[in-house]
Amino acid sequence: MKKVMMMGFMLVAGLTLSAKAQTTNSTGTTGTGTTTGTTNMGTTTGTQSTPSTQTGTYTNGQNTSTNTGTYQTQPPTTTGSGTMNTGTMNTGTGTTTTVPQTTGTTTGGTMNNGTYSTAAAAPSQRDVSASPTSSRSVTETINGSHRFVIQGYSLAKGMGVGKHIASETFSVGGFQWAVYFYPDGKNPEDNSAYVSVFIALASEGTDVRALFELTLLDQSGKGKHKVHSHFDRSLESGPYTLKYRGSMWGYKRFFRRTALETSDFLKDDCLKINCTVGVVVSTIDYSRPHSIQVPDSDIGYHFGSLLDNQEGVDVILNVGGERFHAHMLVLAARSHVFRSQFFDDESEGEKNEVDESDELREFSIDNMEPKVFKAMLHFIYRDTLVDENELAASSSDSSVFDTLAAKLLAAADKYDLGRLRLLCESYLCKGISVASVASTLALADRHHAMELKAVCLKFAAENLSAVIRTEGFLYLRDNCPSLQSEILKTVAGCEEQCSSGGKSQSVCAQLSDGGATSGRRVRPRI
Repeated sequence: MKKVMMMGFMLVAGLTLSAKAQTTNSTGTTGTGTTTGTTNMGTTTGTQSTPSTQTGTYTNGQNTSTNTGTYQTQPPTTTGSGTMNTGTMNTGTGTTTTVPQTTGTTTGGTMNNGTYSTAAAAPSQRDVSASPTSSRSVTETINGSHRFVIQGYSLAKGMGVGKHIASETFSVGGFQWAVYFYPDGKNPEDNSAYVSVFIALASEGTDVRALFELTLLDQSGKGKHKVHSHFDRSLESGPYTLKYRGSMWGYKRFFRRTALETSDFLKDDCLKINCTVGVVVSTIDYSRPHSIQVPDSDIGYHFGSLLDNQEGVDVILNVGGERFHAHMLVLAARSHVFRSQFFDDESEGEKNEVDESDELREFSIDNMEPKVFKAMLHFIYRDTLVDENELAASSSDSSVFDTLAAKLLAAADKYDLGRLRLLCESYLCKGISVASVASTLALADRHHAMELKAVCLKFAAENLSAVIRTEGFLYLRDNCPSLQSEILKTVAGCEEQCSSGGKSQSVCAQLSDGGATSGRRVRPRI
């Protein structure tokens, strides 16, 4: 009976602990435990606590088995029951260090539904890293220059200490700038012994960092210019910072006046000052692993070639006896005026009908010079203006109305070519002066050039004392009195800004100061 009980115990333990001999590379923890069991009519029930270490030698007839094992079992309690039948014990020795989960029922000496789970380390994977990136901060200057010519220096003297003559504003680095020349000096303590020159920030801006250079030109041809420059030298404190609009950099004692008046810098009562501004900007330059450069559009070139070569032309435009060949679809696509002229009188059937005849349709263009129409065709096909030398060409009386730019503006208005109108406005805007502003204002009003008109009104209001003495202003009085009223309304707007601190000097003060009747504007500022 004892042998039967021992044999049953041995079979349960052997089948449970040595059902499958295996060795793994997992690490385990060796613990101590005990195994107890009760045999009752061939049924063995036992509970094993974890972790446990078990070593035993069992003998059943001729079969001897020695098992040594270290186990850590999850869940911590394992309960098994089975019915013992006569079986054969195989001899084997196994050592296992693992973390298995074992469940099963033993019947007839066979382990069924055995499950083993090993917590082994996962194999390492090669890291896939992206290509390295880089960036670079680039701080540099955007440079621009302006030449300020002061004609009539002797007449400017005596205007008073602290009063200045201002250049036209010019743009550098996204900001507006101006040169201020003080014939009697800026500092009352110097008693007008020096002339002063400053560069001023003339637009809105805060903490604008910049480098400056002022050069008084030697007009003898010897090249001995007087230069004050930040460029090409080390600055201990870095670039100069202008805090707000109206901030200035320059010299109160730029040149002693008695020495200036006997020098080669003054010639024919004229001074020439070159001003260079370098606005400091910082940008981030970063690497782009792959990029494809796309060239600028060349559609204008190809359409222009189509016009030059007269390929596929289907219409003739007669302008003052001169005939121009063109393409109706191109003209119609660019101007609804041409589209109406070409197609509005046709029926739907005629529009869809293909004209196989060799005869070209001909239209007359009235009230336009051939050179103006040619310049307009150049824009329609190429989307650009003709050469600036052509735009500036005018008749002998040199009125702004007679320039090609002014006549092209009229053509753009007639054929509703909005982009051409803006291009002409931009070009004419560059030539605004005290002498031309009134006539340019009349031109802009006549041809619905609203951008140009606004610039002219503002210019005339800011330089009213000089503008009212020009022939153009007399032309406005006689031919466009409503524009004179608009100038006064603009002046009133300037006065309101003056009362709120927006302007530095009232219109009345401008009228008392007087001004030149030709050349660029004279704009008093602080």
